Amino acid sequence: MLDKIFSLPVVEQISPYISQRDIDGFPLIVVSHPKARGAISIQGAHLLTWQPSGEKPILWLSDKTAFQAGTAIRGGIPICWPWFDPSAAPSHGFARILPWELKAHYENENGVILTFTLQDNAYTHKLWPHEFTLIARFKLGETCEIELECHGEYQATSALHSYFNVSDISQIRVSGLGAHFIDTVADREITDRKQYAHEDLIFKGRTDRIYTEPDDFSLLRDTQWKRTIEIHHYHHSDVVCWNPGATLSSSMKDMGQEGYKNMACIETARINSPLQPQNGNPDRLSVIIRSRKIPAGD
Repeated sequence: MLDKIFSLPVVEQISPYISQRDIDGFPLIVVSHPKARGAISIQGAHLLTWQPSGEKPILWLSDKTAFQAGTAIRGGIPICWPWFDPSAAPSHGFARILPWELKAHYENENGVILTFTLQDNAYTHKLWPHEFTLIARFKLGETCEIELECHGEYQATSALHSYFNVSDISQIRVSGLGAHFIDTVADREITDRKQYAHEDLIFKGRTDRIYTEPDDFSLLRDTQWKRTIEIHHYHHSDVVCWNPGATLSSSMKDMGQEGYKNMACIETARINSPLQPQNGNPDRLSVIIRSRKIPAGD
């Protein structure tokens, strides 16, 4: 899928390192910079991929995802807003299935910065009765920085729903999550801080947990690829960890039977403490991601 995205013909060369391209009429902003390459869908201001030069892709994108207007993209980093609820319609909110506007761009020798906006309209008022302005900023280079800035008067739950590319789900472990979490698969709350205080998450089958006392950063260690992905969370209250497991994955048309093996979601979120912009003061949710090699013997 990634090779297809970067080989698409250029519709408009926006700047030396930034272009617009279309995949089956679905518009993308593509970054080809000496420090990194990446792609963002206009729909959802959705970061599809980010790959520092000389490294494997950091984000996972399903080969089976459908690039169709109004259909959620499977992979990358969707912006879930104004609700984080897969049972509500549309699932995880409407921000990820609406077209955003590219408002600004900047580039230098270190990378590129892209700014997108979304505002309320007649469609959103039918689903959610609030006026709002969202600003999503992306800084792509040797690190990936994403900030969601929310303006208006309301409460909203949200997540930067990051899908990370891994060698094999059985070969990774995640630390920095904290000891208290809600296990939505088992439908129970885990409060045994003594047992889980220093325990890394190892994915064993279907996993869906909302960690409510996370550290300010999580470490995703991939022993097979010998790399650690650092996920630095800002303005967050929760971190969500998700993998569908074999059974659920095989039933998902945009995931595929084996799709679960090479992805893990570690999501910067505001669920138990919702975003609450008010009195002209915005609220924010942001993440900084970087990759480093695991030292020998670690």
